[in-house]
Amino acid sequence: MLVKVVLIIDKRKEQSIKYKKILESIGISVFVASDFAQSLNLMNMYEPDLIVISDSLTFDIKKAIEQIRVLTYNTRPAIIALSKSNHIQDKIDILDSGADDFLSEPINNEEFQARITAHIRRNFEGYFSEKTMLLNSKASYKMMKRTINNDSDWAIMLIDIDNLEFYKELYGELATDKLLQTYSAIIKSAIDSNDYLGQLSDEDFVVITNNEKAEKIANYLVYAFDTVVSKFYSETDVRRGFMFMHGDDEAEDKVKLVTTSIGIISNKYKKYNDLKQVISSLISTHKLAKYKTESAYVMERPKISADNAVEEKEPNNNILIAEPDEALSILLEATARLQGYNVKVVNEFEEIFSIIEDYNPAVIILDAGNSETLKGLEICRKLKFEMQNLKSNIIFTTTIHDKELVLNAGADLYLPKPYELSVMFGWIKKFNENYNG
Repeated sequence: MLVKVVLIIDKRKEQSIKYKKILESIGISVFVASDFAQSLNLMNMYEPDLIVISDSLTFDIKKAIEQIRVLTYNTRPAIIALSKSNHIQDKIDILDSGADDFLSEPINNEEFQARITAHIRRNFEGYFSEKTMLLNSKASYKMMKRTINNDSDWAIMLIDIDNLEFYKELYGELATDKLLQTYSAIIKSAIDSNDYLGQLSDEDFVVITNNEKAEKIANYLVYAFDTVVSKFYSETDVRRGFMFMHGDDEAEDKVKLVTTSIGIISNKYKKYNDLKQVISSLISTHKLAKYKTESAYVMERPKISADNAVEEKEPNNNILIAEPDEALSILLEATARLQGYNVKVVNEFEEIFSIIEDYNPAVIILDAGNSETLKGLEICRKLKFEMQNLKSNIIFTTTIHDKELVLNAGADLYLPKPYELSVMFGWIKKFNENYNG
């Protein structure tokens, strides 16, 4: 399992092999590129947690680091520069270009290992959920991408708790957190060190394992969840088998007790080419499990498709994402789909006008675009001031920190990058509710 990944960019074959062996001895997966061009492909495929770059390259190391920072804006790996120089100005210049550390060669093997480990540890510290102490969605999407790009047999499981929002309303946040923590502990007990467990949201877990184990894990989880879940209810609710929920009109709604649903896909029957395809199939398969009234799992089989299994219903939950950064657009799309939104993504601004009238999005996420042209601002003005019938709310994301400029262009929200996904989807929820009255 490619949980911790390091990319070494060094044209010196002997040195790169030496560093590779040092890191692999402590369980880190290592990829090696002998030139900068080759490294770009590996960065895109595996999104390394740390990049070691040597000034042995013919490409200027400071420019290379600057480009890496731009190209890995969303994944933010740690960058360590290697150099035979020990001059203080060289160190300062390279650190100013975006490197996190500078190591003068020759370097002691133990120190090299310790520094790499420390940087990776710091990198992962920001990925953990406070409630479950599992790796969050950002890390989980990265692990899935690495898995499908690695030539091995795999299965991915999407696991969640149904009716949790009603449980939370009745029993409170503390009880809900305890339920989530208990289920995460159950899932941990069902997997081993070769598997991955993380979260795609506060309430959705993901397990990456192999084809042989996936169904056995799912069977155990359904049994174990149903065995312990009664401990989280009052005796009255357990006895009658459902909860009473009070609506705004004081009428009582009967809501079933929480269950677990699990969707499983693998590369056993179908070849997956990218993360977007994996997420789409995973969500569709998971929907089939959610249709059942009891805890259940559904495993992807030959000739089974659930792409259109759920009929779209009002209110309008359409979201349009105009984000040139492919990695970020995939992350936004996948998270939005998990939360029940219908999503379309465009990577070229002009594509918006060809689909917007028929698609009629409630919310548009619009990026500013190139910092020189700010094409997104022009598009925003056209949408708000020239399309009189458009009622969409526009969330404008940008690295250009000029709130007045953005809001004057017609945006409903100015959201500077980088932003937290929880913040983004909090605003999406609010605007979606406002749109639907």
